[in-house]
Amino acid sequence: MNGIDLNIGFMALVDSAPVIVAQELGFAKQEGLNLTLEKAPSWSTLRDMLALGRIEAAHMLAPVPIATSMGLSSGIKFDALSVLSVNGTVIGVSTDLAQRMRDSGYTFDFTDAENAGRALIAAATGKLRLGVPFPFSMHAELLYYWLNALGLPAPQSVEIHTVPPALMAEAIANGDIDAFCVGEPWGSIAVNNGVGELLIPGAAIWGFAPEKVLAARHDWVESEPELSKRLIRAVWRAGRWLDQPENHMTASEILARPQYVNVPAEVIDRALSGQIVINGRGEERHRDDFVVFHRGAAGFPWASQSAWIASQLASRLGLDRKTVGSSTRMIFRSDLYRAALAGLAADLPSASSKVEGLLDSRTPVSSESGKLYLEPGAFFDRRFFDPETVD
Repeated sequence: MNGIDLNIGFMALVDSAPVIVAQELGFAKQEGLNLTLEKAPSWSTLRDMLALGRIEAAHMLAPVPIATSMGLSSGIKFDALSVLSVNGTVIGVSTDLAQRMRDSGYTFDFTDAENAGRALIAAATGKLRLGVPFPFSMHAELLYYWLNALGLPAPQSVEIHTVPPALMAEAIANGDIDAFCVGEPWGSIAVNNGVGELLIPGAAIWGFAPEKVLAARHDWVESEPELSKRLIRAVWRAGRWLDQPENHMTASEILARPQYVNVPAEVIDRALSGQIVINGRGEERHRDDFVVFHRGAAGFPWASQSAWIASQLASRLGLDRKTVGSSTRMIFRSDLYRAALAGLAADLPSASSKVEGLLDSRTPVSSESGKLYLEPGAFFDRRFFDPETVD
């Protein structure tokens, strides 16, 4: 095919959609790129593929570039070129645990993280065994933030099991874990298989959490800035297309193909539409912001998001938060993102950092056109994170 060939790694998840759609619908071709998409079986494999140069870029867990810069995951420095997706995860429990919660009066409203967490803690019969796809992931960070805020020290007082997303339903069916946080469609697969029920979306803990990023090796980005910008533009266009409701069914059918997510299109559409089936009885809950690819500057790699992740990792590992925050500030490449989208119809925020958790409603902010609205992004416990006051 014509165009510059780039190898892009991904995991079989709904939020891999921007890189897949960029290739399938020609957004990459518009930038003179031909993307060869390589599916990885686990996050550790995908990280290693990127570190070893087998691929040029990857659909990656947002905390991994931060962790690698801190020497926690890989010796190779990664940059986050853009945010590929916001939200998109679910917290689920085994059917036995769900029944105990229901017997105690919990109603599974899919909105209230505080009540859900308290009901989960009260229904546990021992140390909670929690499945997450990778130690350095928003899945883990959201769980720890949530449980700590409710008085259950995490990860110290829980058991954490690392389980590849596609095996999460099997792990809960086998009784290896009591609960999980995973990206779709794998929570829905646990429901379809009759082994789990969905408690809350990740968005109930943090309303606008950066879930996946477009990651590349720092040395490759420095040597190929123009290719990096082309790739940013391709996935930006794909994200804009994905956020249009009329495109959800087409996107679901593309992602359902065997070489991609390989589950029925109707299961994928639940996440894209925000119409989530939470249990085997077919009960549904709707969430407009279940997964976001474009609106509200979703793709913008905020320095403050990077700082929040770094702060959480530092606190958990006993490192100096201020030092870590300074050293990781430029991992989320808002500078390159701005340069890539200059001249396009991309309304970007004037600032590159903000107070995280401050917005509890759709809010206008200073931008190039003056028409940008940021989406609600509050933490469930109403705390704020100001990267300028980290000590």
